[in-house]
Amino acid sequence: MPEAVVGLIGGSGLRDASVVEAGRPRPVDTPFGSPSDPPFAGRHGDVPVVFLARHGADHRIPPHRINHRANLWALKELGVTHVLGTASTGSLKKPIAPGTFVVPHDYVGFWSIPTFHDAEVVHATPGLDETLRTVLTHAAKKEGANVRGRGVYVQTSGPRLETRAEIEFFRGLGDVLGMTMASEATLASELGLPYAALCSVDNYCHGIVDRPLTFEQIRKTQERNAEVVRPILTRALELIP
Repeated sequence: MPEAVVGLIGGSGLRDASVVEAGRPRPVDTPFGSPSDPPFAGRHGDVPVVFLARHGADHRIPPHRINHRANLWALKELGVTHVLGTASTGSLKKPIAPGTFVVPHDYVGFWSIPTFHDAEVVHATPGLDETLRTVLTHAAKKEGANVRGRGVYVQTSGPRLETRAEIEFFRGLGDVLGMTMASEATLASELGLPYAALCSVDNYCHGIVDRPLTFEQIRKTQERNAEVVRPILTRALELIP
């Protein structure tokens, strides 16, 4: 069986290539422009790994400006065979409290989902890979994280947060809400790359609880969750078949 090459797409909870050993930048030109940052290729133990910072190394790119097509294309060009993403999310349900991790089994993406097939009629069937989902869920449990192995991710376009009325609508559609994962999952499906994501719940969405939602509150929870994301991904890399 060919060796798995794992692409890691780091979001707000994983901004650097600290999980990659003995790596180096691998600049890639794509038909869709430059990726958010040069991918960083190396290994973790015996597993070849390519890390890409979704928002750029200095977190300068807002969600609505991310060149998802270049990011996924670059990973494919570098020989990646499996993709794990990390994503910061807000909770649409009270029982899913900040500090929880969710490994979505499905997603909703009505708005601005990119495609590689602008000039041809191709109807790809998107999805999240069951094997990678199981790996992430088991890794999170082994690290003692509060993890849910199922959930529906709802994607909005950003960069603003959502109104109370929008959140009331989205509550009936899913469990967590973010601005990036559905785009990545769809493009990965178009490229034939198995994809799954570890979503950190960093806040309740606007109006879910009777507390004001502030960016400072989100940032603090992101920092706490980030300390758990790294060991989970490290464990996941060891579990990928």
